[in-house]
Amino acid sequence: MPEMSRQRPGTMRLVDATKYRLPLAAWVSILHRVSGGLMFVLLPFVIWLFDVSVTSEISYERFTSAFSAGIGFVPGWFVKLTVLGLIWAYLHHFIAGVRHLWMDMTHSVTKAHGKNSAVVTLVLSLTLTAALGAKLFGLY
Repeated sequence: MPEMSRQRPGTMRLVDATKYRLPLAAWVSILHRVSGGLMFVLLPFVIWLFDVSVTSEISYERFTSAFSAGIGFVPGWFVKLTVLGLIWAYLHHFIAGVRHLWMDMTHSVTKAHGKNSAVVTLVLSLTLTAALGAKLFGLY
């Protein structure tokens, strides 16, 4: 059989794929998946934080000291940064999930509505993350 000199229709090489500009709604959808995966991977950390925070007064002191002194060899700023990542993941996943449910219930699948709701999702999740991050890092 002779070798095909052309690429099959419908396939893209990696170089071609990097030149394609994704719409904002696609980025929100991809970030929805990323935030869900991040929450899943960090679930043991969340369970540990919850367990340590509610077991006793002494364990609550250990919980609060994790944010300033750190945990073992992990510095406190990294613990705060990880928690900030979890805050973003939860907020983005929740808001994007509500967006997807709204679009499914109302059949609002126009290009304009997709873009507008993607902007609202990103602005809300990043604004709320910034506000809670400022509280986490002690700015107020």
